[in-house]
Amino acid sequence: MEPWWAFSPEEWTAVRLSLLVASVATLASLPFGLLVAWLLARVRFPGKTVLNGIVHLPLVLPPVVTGYLLLILFGRRGPLGAFFESWFGLVFSFRWTGAALASAIMGFPLMVRAMRLSLEAVDRKLEDAGATLGASPAFVFLTVTLPLVAPGILAGMILAFAKAMGEFGATITFVSNIPGQTQTLPAAIYTLTQVPGGDGAALRLTALSVALSMGALIASEWLATRLGRRVAAA
Repeated sequence: MEPWWAFSPEEWTAVRLSLLVASVATLASLPFGLLVAWLLARVRFPGKTVLNGIVHLPLVLPPVVTGYLLLILFGRRGPLGAFFESWFGLVFSFRWTGAALASAIMGFPLMVRAMRLSLEAVDRKLEDAGATLGASPAFVFLTVTLPLVAPGILAGMILAFAKAMGEFGATITFVSNIPGQTQTLPAAIYTLTQVPGGDGAALRLTALSVALSMGALIASEWLATRLGRRVAAA
C-alpha cells in the first residue's frame, strides 16, 4: 500500500501541466502588462478610466463569464480564434494553450496593479537627471526606470503566476477538464472530490497547491526586498 503522499502519474501530469500553463501565462502577459502599467501610470489620454476598468474587469466578473467570453472570441468559430488558427496555426479552445490564455487574463490585473504602483513610486527627478545628460528616453527607461521598478515587476509576475496556478472557473469553462490535456491542478482536485475514494488524492494535491502558492508569495516578498535594497544602495 502506497503512502497517502505518493502522487500517481495522472496527478503528476496535472501538476506539470499547471506549471507549464502558469509559466507561459506569466511570461506571455509580461510585456503587455508592463506596457499597460506604463500607460496608466505615466500617460494622460482619453479613455484612461475605461482602459483601467477593462484591465481590472476579470477581478469582478464571475470567472465562468470570463471563460464563456473567451470561448465566444477564441473558439474555433470565434473571430479571434479563427484568425489565430488560420494565420498562426494556434488553437486555444480545449487545448492547454487556451488554459494559458485564460490564466493570463485572470492574473493580468494583479500584474498590472503591482507594476503600476511601482512606476508611480519612482522619483521622476532621477529620470529627468538622465534626460538632461543627453540620454534618450529608451536609454533612461532601460538604465534608470527599469531597475527601480524591478521589485514591482517581479511582484506582479509572482502574483500572476500564483493566480494562474489556482485558476479554475474561466479555465474549465473555456477548455473543459480533459485529463492529460487541459486538466490543471485545480481541475484535478475538483474531479477527485466528485469520485468515491478520491479524498486522499484531493488532499495531496490541495497540500501541494497551498505549498506552491505560499512558496510563490514568500519568494516574491524575499526577492522584492532584496532587489529593493540593491536599488536603494545603488
